[in-house]
Amino acid sequence: MRALIATILRHWPALAFVTSAAMLAIAHAFETFGHLAPCELCLYERQVYWVALPVAALAFIASQGVSPKVFTPWIGAALALIFLTGAGIAIYHAGAEWKFWPGPSTCSGTAGTVSAAGLANLMNGAKVEAPHCDKAAWVFLGLSMAGWNALISLKLAGWTIAWAIRSRSRKPTPAIA
Repeated sequence: MRALIATILRHWPALAFVTSAAMLAIAHAFETFGHLAPCELCLYERQVYWVALPVAALAFIASQGVSPKVFTPWIGAALALIFLTGAGIAIYHAGAEWKFWPGPSTCSGTAGTVSAAGLANLMNGAKVEAPHCDKAAWVFLGLSMAGWNALISLKLAGWTIAWAIRSRSRKPTPAIA
């Protein structure tokens, strides 16, 4: 188990990058192939991963010794904050779906995003309703996409914090002459 954890932490910036890209791909697949148009909060959740991608790439570069090791924990802290922000948005979204609190007024169905197919239907005279932030479009094992995103974002933040702490405590690798 320790070896697995060490391997994950050693490669964490690359794994964070790949996971962020995968989350975006999955979200777009649900939209494209599942015909589930994203609500306003869904789009905010996606933006987090778009921001995480370049920061994870920067963390990878820093972890390879390209930059001074002093920057690595700070980049890790920034990436952890990005993932924690994503978790916060997803928790807010899931809470609105469960009716724990109201969602944003822009997600009441009077405004929001419409998919390309929905736009085509609208242009052909069909009535298209924008997705609601307070209604789960998809549920698996009792959790909506927002709920799963909250769990995944918290996991990403936790691994990033562990990686940043580990990178701070590691001694710099001596340069090979």
